[in-house]
Amino acid sequence: MPPAGWTLPDPAVLPLLDHHCHSVVTAELSDAGFGSLLTESDRTPVDTPAPPGADPWDSALGLAVRRWCPPVLGLEPHASAAGYLARRRELGAAEATGRLLRAAGLETCLLDTGLTEAAGAPLLGLPEFAAAAGGVRVGEVVRLERLAATLHGRTTAGNFGTDFAVALAVAARDAVAVKSIAAYRHGLDLDPARPGPAETAEAAGRWLAGSARLDHPVLLRALLWTAVDLGLPIQLHTGFGDPDLELHRADPSLLAPFIRAAEPYGVPLVLLHGYPYHRQAAWLAQAFPQVYCDVGLTLSYTGAGAARVLGEFLELAPYGRILFSTDAYGLPELYLTGAEAFRRALGTVLARWVADGDCAAADADRIAGMIAHGNARRLYRLP
Repeated sequence: MPPAGWTLPDPAVLPLLDHHCHSVVTAELSDAGFGSLLTESDRTPVDTPAPPGADPWDSALGLAVRRWCPPVLGLEPHASAAGYLARRRELGAAEATGRLLRAAGLETCLLDTGLTEAAGAPLLGLPEFAAAAGGVRVGEVVRLERLAATLHGRTTAGNFGTDFAVALAVAARDAVAVKSIAAYRHGLDLDPARPGPAETAEAAGRWLAGSARLDHPVLLRALLWTAVDLGLPIQLHTGFGDPDLELHRADPSLLAPFIRAAEPYGVPLVLLHGYPYHRQAAWLAQAFPQVYCDVGLTLSYTGAGAARVLGEFLELAPYGRILFSTDAYGLPELYLTGAEAFRRALGTVLARWVADGDCAAADADRIAGMIAHGNARRLYRLP
């Protein structure tokens, strides 16, 4: 619990701007399908019960859902998973989704539209998501690799670079940012140099001759440099995620050569998630003025340890370049648990600073506002 004294302002006073998240499903999910969205593992089945010892409810995130979400649906905190799912179905997925999204207390959500379904069910479009959340403001984040995949079979090796630049300019016309998942497709240990036309064409020829999944390191670099030319903030996945990545190659410090190469262009680079390399992400934000970072997703998954993790992050990261996000995906529950994890962790850390005399109450208020919404509003040029 936070020390007595200073407390984080309530959501009406301190709204949250979720700068990186995904849409949700409103289809009725099976028990296994719901459970599959409580873990980053893609090995959790969506159509059969989890293997013994692998119940996703038996996790920090599972406990958080059972703590924060049942009261929103009319149950006591810590209701059983079976009781919670039964009540959710009684209300209907659409009603439960609306209640949970509104309870999160978010003023703005910037949605990565690179995913279109979860647990086999379609995700809501941006207008439908905004309506379900009670009129929350939404913005789009365009995923580079998904956009590039739409060109497979529709471009030539020699035209790939130009065609992708045109496609990105069109797709991002109303977007607030773009995102790269190079950490998944190759790793962040990419050659930082901008590839030339011949190098790009040769790599594009190899890609066009195979699967639409874009994982060639030269083309991943080409996407990043095209995004640099576009000028919008570039979000980059770092740290943990599903088993599709090699964790040690998602260490954000591997991006340092690219950050140096891109620095003259002044394009903001936003390091997402970070854990367990959140201290490396904090160092990069300290060392390079165009680097921003968050521990979105991390706080939801670290449960009672969230305040410790956030405290480690705040050891070095400049307060003016730290952002809030949930990285919620599929389940509206993940918006509420992500928001509560952040509020509790930040409240605990700042209250301790104030109680120990390391920070004035007025500074704690200011820092909380910067991280909760002010930094993101400035970065993404939102009203």
